[in-house]
Amino acid sequence: MPGTVLVVEDDPTIAEVLLAYLGREDLQVHWAGDGNEALEQWRRLCPDVVVLDVMLPGLSGLEVLRRRRQSGDTAAVLILSARGEEQDRLVGLETGADDYVVKPFSPREVVLRVHALLRRADQRAGSPPAAGRITVGSLTVDGSRREARRDGRLLPLTVREFDLLAFLALHVDEVFGREVLMRRVWGWDFGDSSTVTVHVRRLREKLEDDPSNPRLLLTVHRCGYRLVGPAGSIPAGSSGAAG
Repeated sequence: MPGTVLVVEDDPTIAEVLLAYLGREDLQVHWAGDGNEALEQWRRLCPDVVVLDVMLPGLSGLEVLRRRRQSGDTAAVLILSARGEEQDRLVGLETGADDYVVKPFSPREVVLRVHALLRRADQRAGSPPAAGRITVGSLTVDGSRREARRDGRLLPLTVREFDLLAFLALHVDEVFGREVLMRRVWGWDFGDSSTVTVHVRRLREKLEDDPSNPRLLLTVHRCGYRLVGPAGSIPAGSSGAAG
């Protein structure tokens, strides 16, 4: 599967291993060793996937990610994080990362995750818009424009947030567990399902009037999440933002 990957890692040994493994996969691979260089290469190369270390000289990986997301860049991002830095991983997902792996990691696992991100990008680019325009009460999801609006207000969604919302809108009032959403939305058969939890929380912050007491994107206790249809109600066993 062709694609361009930018590896941002200040440890030359780790970078060399990642470049070697990714280079065997028919990918165009580039390396940046610090935050400022990462910003410059990210802008110039427009990579499909960025493998991004959190701890970097100069600008941190999270600051690099924040600036690129603010600029509207939608490249898929795989965070590299050391053990014990759980808060950094969660902040990375909140900032717009798609996934993370924990150091020390298997280079082969990184390759598999990069391929999963590339497959998802190919599916978005090569498939027709999901059902065109979907309307769920006050919510409109436009697959052709990749835009979502509530009461006419444009929601500032990341690529993955839009994918998640569009999938749930296509299956309104159906309940999906985190592992199912990882397969159906992320295209992954592996990974930490807390990624889904973080994206649901981010989506609620942009979708709900009161994210702490959601009325549209609900948690169904021990089952998963569902998007409420226009005539929907909160059934027993459903709750707000927990989970």
